[in-house]
Order: sequence, then C-alpha cells, then structure tokens
Amino acid sequence: MQAESMVKLAIDFENPGEEWWSNGGRDLWEAILEGFDNNAVVVEAALAESWLTQAASIPGWEGGPEFSPHPICLKAIDEDEIV
Repeated sequence: MQAESMVKLAIDFENPGEEWWSNGGRDLWEAILEGFDNNAVVVEAALAESWLTQAASIPGWEGGPEFSPHPICLKAIDEDEIV
C-alpha cells in the first residue's frame, strides 16, 4: 500500500454532539479501529469514503459548529508517520 492512497480518520474532539455516538456511531468507530488507539486510524482512502458515507447516515452526524461539523474528521498523515 502506498501512503498516497491512505488517509487518517480521527475523532473531532471539538464537535460537542453525543447523539451520533449514542445512536450507533460508537459501534461503527470501534469496528474500524482494529487495534489502533481510540482517537485515530489510518485506512485506505476508498475505505474511509465508504465508512464516512455510513457514518453520515447515523443521526447526529450533522449539526456541529462550522469549525467542527462532524464527530469524525479526515486528517492529513504526517510525513514522518508510519502507516
């Protein structure tokens, strides 16, 4: 796998919504972690896109502040990060 096709999904701690987490988001998040820490996971871009589509279908996904609209966000992978 090449790093260019990889992205990081991470919990956006600035999003105050608990509705998404309690309506199935927590289970969806824990299913993708696969042994990573609880805050972020590096996955293939296609998997991230599919996962985000499923995440968006759970009530509570929308409605956060403009700077933090969703409970989970995409983050850049640091150059020195091992993926």
